[in-house]
Amino acid sequence: MQVSTIIKLIIPIIVLSITSCTQTENPQENQSAVTEESGALMLNFWNGNRSDARMDYERKVLIALLEATEADFGAWEINEYDDEYPGDEESLVFTEKGHDLFVTIAGNAKFSGQDAIIIPELLTRNLLGYRIPIIREEDAEKFRNIETKEEIQQLVHGIPETWSDAVIFRENGFQVAEEGDFEDVFDRLAAGRFDYSAYGANEVLSIYENRASLREGLTMDHNLLLFYQFPLVFYVHPEKTDLAERIGEGMRIISTNGVLDSIFEQHYGSIVDELDLTNRKLIILDNPLIPDAYRNLVPELDKL
Repeated sequence: MQVSTIIKLIIPIIVLSITSCTQTENPQENQSAVTEESGALMLNFWNGNRSDARMDYERKVLIALLEATEADFGAWEINEYDDEYPGDEESLVFTEKGHDLFVTIAGNAKFSGQDAIIIPELLTRNLLGYRIPIIREEDAEKFRNIETKEEIQQLVHGIPETWSDAVIFRENGFQVAEEGDFEDVFDRLAAGRFDYSAYGANEVLSIYENRASLREGLTMDHNLLLFYQFPLVFYVHPEKTDLAERIGEGMRIISTNGVLDSIFEQHYGSIVDELDLTNRKLIILDNPLIPDAYRNLVPELDKL
């Protein structure tokens, strides 16, 4: 079993405590007990299947919006789960895993045909849609000399099974090796099973440092910047309408009062310079899965 984290906020005095508890088979079994004991709204927040950088950022956004709505909606507690759900198991987050909400890309194909309440406000200004390849060191010169979309389309992109990126790249004429999972993708890259694996600008440094760099002979490409519409939003359990109302109101508040911008700047304020995004060769793709509300997202490096 994974270990979950309890984050508590009690008014009028803010008390932030982090403790550990053993996760039950169904997170909802914890909900009534904790809620009855504390009188607070209990949130079962799934924060797995993502990089450490994303986990930290998305947790902070959730805490900020709950703080912003506490006067109107009451005290709260977060029970955070970081379980890894491989393949299509992620689609069971609500129906079998018992979680209340999580963050994912708008138009996530794994939830096609399922009910969910989607909060439309963006968490990271589409930063996940700016993709940077991780490659083998021996191929650095090859990637440095790429000038066109057609050239990189001749190479093979390694993507874990069931990731939406696989559909996006295939629909844009790229060669894709969709196999394995996030845990072994860099073993396969190092073994030469494919040529590169691309990740969002908001997480590529963390992914490289914590995962890819542990394999000999891998590095980040410094020439290319792939772009498509890939915004991160909150998905809420379809039966949790009161929670959805609170999450939506909180996102609207922190999106207008500067709190969300402050969190973004704290985490990603130097990302354009760190990754030298403005000097990379920009290659634009279209996301066929994206809802119409986000279809007009375009590269705007000056707004990052």
